[in-house]
Amino acid sequence: MLEELVVAAVAAGSAGALYVASAARVVKQYERGVVLRLGRLRDEIRPPGFTMIVPGIDRLRKVNMQIVTMPVPAQEGITRDNVTVRVDAVVYFKVVDPAEAVIQVEDYRFAVSQMAQTSLRSIIGKSDLDDLLSNREKLNQGLELMLDSPAIGWGVHIDRVEIKDVSLPETMKRSMSRQAEAERERRARVINADAELLASKKLAEAAATMSEQPSALQLRLLQTIVAVAAEKNSTLVLPFPVELLRFLERSAQQGPPAAAAPPAPQPAPPPPEPVAPAPESVPLDPSPASDAALPPGFPQSLRADDEAPDTGEPPERGSGRMPPGPV
Repeated sequence: MLEELVVAAVAAGSAGALYVASAARVVKQYERGVVLRLGRLRDEIRPPGFTMIVPGIDRLRKVNMQIVTMPVPAQEGITRDNVTVRVDAVVYFKVVDPAEAVIQVEDYRFAVSQMAQTSLRSIIGKSDLDDLLSNREKLNQGLELMLDSPAIGWGVHIDRVEIKDVSLPETMKRSMSRQAEAERERRARVINADAELLASKKLAEAAATMSEQPSALQLRLLQTIVAVAAEKNSTLVLPFPVELLRFLERSAQQGPPAAAAPPAPQPAPPPPEPVAPAPESVPLDPSPASDAALPPGFPQSLRADDEAPDTGEPPERGSGRMPPGPV
């Protein structure tokens, strides 16, 4: 009888130990326990430490309450000014309501990750390239608001969102580098121009001061000679008086002295008179009509000889016929 009691006590103790072992749970400091009894949510959230559940009836789900760092995969999109970029970000969030995180969404980590990717694409399409490069704080705040609105219903709080990197095409990088170089060159030219303007004003003041005291210019010349001679070189300095240059300049402005008046030009000789053309040979006719046709002044001795036949031979001397030609 005693042995049976001992065996029963040992069996009961073993069963109790087994029950306690199966019902005992330990919740860590950064976790909270959500109990589902027969599939229904219990209102009590198990705090950190040792806790008990009913084996086979209750089911305990532990929810991490730490801040989770989740990288967002790089998303490629087109900005509002038609530039293709590739942007990646990181999201910091934590669970503020364990029951909502278990009941409202199947996997809150996956849900936050997908929501972050879609929100990042939307931000890229609504922003310009200059905003992505220089105004990231504003974009981070807008992205955080877009993620936090649906995450509140999941029992998740978005702590912050940061855009990590913006990748640009190589052609865009070269264009931006040329733009930056041109901007730097413009600033350098403006600075040089301002320096030249200031130096010219100071030189004008110095010139006005030296013009009042002519000896100051001579002293300045001597100082320049001393400065050049201090260096070990073979430079030969030859001072040239400025007054001589001014004298030469005034002489050049007055012009050369007036030269002697040139002699009066001689009148050109008159052109030679034109020679009248030779008269054509006119047949001589002893008749009165032919005599009237002859020009005045024609020799009368030649009229009687024109009746001789033309043999084609040159006339003899004294024949009375003259060859055609000028008289």
